[in-house]
Amino acid sequence: MKRTLHGVTLAAVLFTGGVSLAQSATSPTTAAKGTVEFKGFVVPADPKAFLERLHYINQSEIKQAKLAQQNSQNPDVRSYAKMMEDSHTASDQKVMDYAKSQNLKLAEMPKPANDLEKKAMAADKADLAKLQALKGAPFDSMYMSAQVGAHDAAIGKVMAAQHGMGATGELATLLTNLTQQLPKHRDMAYQTLGKLDDAMGVGGAGMQGGTMDHGSMNHGATDGATKTK
Repeated sequence: MKRTLHGVTLAAVLFTGGVSLAQSATSPTTAAKGTVEFKGFVVPADPKAFLERLHYINQSEIKQAKLAQQNSQNPDVRSYAKMMEDSHTASDQKVMDYAKSQNLKLAEMPKPANDLEKKAMAADKADLAKLQALKGAPFDSMYMSAQVGAHDAAIGKVMAAQHGMGATGELATLLTNLTQQLPKHRDMAYQTLGKLDDAMGVGGAGMQGGTMDHGSMNHGATDGATKTK
């Protein structure tokens, strides 16, 4: 049976339990100093720290997308991965161009603000290693399920920045573009995951996978839930 969204909007997925890590973020009344919060998603208030995390997310997505094009034999997964590589390459260029215009030098790897963020980044590395060891259908299942949850988290982080940082000018435009682009990525991942489930005849298993703690973007939901340096 072909997977559909079953009438559940993306906003409902985001804010009523779609991302477990996001739910563990601090509440509006207890958000750490130096952060901004929106509906449970917390990100650094400092533009440089936030941009470094966007850069990290983009680079992680590009690495995974290139790997998917090598390790998957599924045309839908490979097509999705190529789109992700192209889109996040373009997105990262915009992030880097904006940082340069503000005389900000972004670190390739954000310095973890605390142990939680350090563990999340270590988990990213471990997840990439797992993907590198997989091929074919097992790779497809892990990669696509991770992509759903990762994009839920990424959307939440960008929305937190958009509502709490008071961004103007180019940064505001960058955030607006991401709020339009990332939901499309998420829906494409969800649809592609549904096709995999249909092919395996497992029905709704992918929805559970959509909340798995795999992928840099999903871990990224916790990155912002820490103090900026």
